[in-house]
Amino acid sequence: MISATMPRNRPKVVVIVPAAGAGKRLGGSVKKQFLELRDRPILVHTLQRFEHCPDVDEIAIAVPEQSIAEMETLVSRYRIHKVSKITVGGERRQDSVYNVLKRLPLRQSDIVLVHDGVRPFVDSKRVSQLVRACKVYNAAVLAVQPKDTIRRSAGGEFFDQTLDRNALWLIQTPQAFKASLLLKAFERARRDRFYSTDETALVERLGVKARIVEGSYDNIKITTPEDLELGKLILERWRTRGLL
Repeated sequence: MISATMPRNRPKVVVIVPAAGAGKRLGGSVKKQFLELRDRPILVHTLQRFEHCPDVDEIAIAVPEQSIAEMETLVSRYRIHKVSKITVGGERRQDSVYNVLKRLPLRQSDIVLVHDGVRPFVDSKRVSQLVRACKVYNAAVLAVQPKDTIRRSAGGEFFDQTLDRNALWLIQTPQAFKASLLLKAFERARRDRFYSTDETALVERLGVKARIVEGSYDNIKITTPEDLELGKLILERWRTRGLL
């Protein structure tokens, strides 16, 4: 929902956090976003990054319906005051983001960031850079270049091409968009029954290119048991350096 009458002098920055996934690759009965990373759930670490980011005004979350009460308890316990909405997620990530987006009172010039609930190591400096880029280019995305040589295999048995890694980027989140653009992109995708794994692909279908903002190799997505172990090491390093 886009509102044209909100009396603010600057665009509002809202972060949508889709956290309705099952997390099957991590195994166990606890959904991955609620798994403990040292002393608190992964999702809480993620939300706290934005709670302490001066460029972020509000946070809206999509979780499974049966997890709403738990989410409300966590938000209260850890004093995450910027959370303004907790919504039921959809069948897929794209559905979850749209469920939140269409319920937010936004002006056309407001900025919406979409961030994975299980990426707990995004820093305020890069969020600020992303917001600034979005104000100029209407869409911006964090990304890093691969460190390893990348080869393609069409059949899965032999390599047939070495790709130029200088032209390749590993996409991260947050991804940032002007509110009017993102809503239009979701409505077009819904009409066309088009699904993608990220929001940048949706706005590209409207002919809009996202500005690349260099991300951090620490900004990992915790998906596997190995990621969880790596996350513990990153967390300890951040705490030692006073980054938390």
